[in-house]
Amino acid sequence: MSKLNIYLDNCCFNRPFDDQSYLSIFLETYAKLAIQDLINEKEIGLIWSFILDYENNANPDEIVKQEIYDWRNKAYIKVDRSDTLIKAAQKIKESGFGNKDALHIASAIEAEADYFITVDKSILKKRNFIENIKIVDPIEFIAILEGRDDKN
Repeated sequence: MSKLNIYLDNCCFNRPFDDQSYLSIFLETYAKLAIQDLINEKEIGLIWSFILDYENNANPDEIVKQEIYDWRNKAYIKVDRSDTLIKAAQKIKESGFGNKDALHIASAIEAEADYFITVDKSILKKRNFIENIKIVDPIEFIAILEGRDDKN
């Protein structure tokens, strides 16, 4: 099997900094940290985009902002804003996604990511409207890697 390419949205990057007293958040964080290890070991390719830069730059916590930004340097593909991408995002918006979410998804599709990984429940609820990429949460992604996925 060739190396998988993944796109983590901003919510996913921020998950380790969320309130870990909730079991579901803790489990998503643990899975996300396992994914980070696979990226660091170069077993999975990370994709970054201009919309990640935009959202991360708005983070008021300078330490968290820098920790997330450090992942930009580990990405092997960086997706820039383009007219084609904006048009693709507009089409995704028609399925009920917000502006930023549509830009994230369009960026992942443009970069030919195998998986779009998010903890954003509103994206996960609408994932069946997107055909060009598999949208999963970090726990589902780990299950897929382990061959324990019931959906695919």
